Amino acid sequence: MPSTTVTVGSAVGLHARPADIISKAAEKLDADVTLAKPDGNPVDAGSALFIMTLGAGPGDEVVVASDDQAAMERIASLVTQDLDDEDWVDEEGEVEPDD
Repeated sequence: MPSTTVTVGSAVGLHARPADIISKAAEKLDADVTLAKPDGNPVDAGSALFIMTLGAGPGDEVVVASDDQAAMERIASLVTQDLDDEDWVDEEGEVEPDD
């Protein structure tokens, strides 16, 4: 499965809020996407709970993998963002696209 390694951009790591935003975005994709710490076991990017179990802190590297290049890039982009610093979810709980 193709993968890319990115750096966690959230100032406090992939805790509840960033994990929720990432999982909601992953659920909308028509592809399986996984996240893992280097040399760690991959978890489903569609599960906020699984994402939080990674224990990925700010500046940690995370491997994003998917057979769908666009899906992989979308989730990788979110992992690199400081999701605590912006209003990433609209009134209906939908993940807003990154600009």
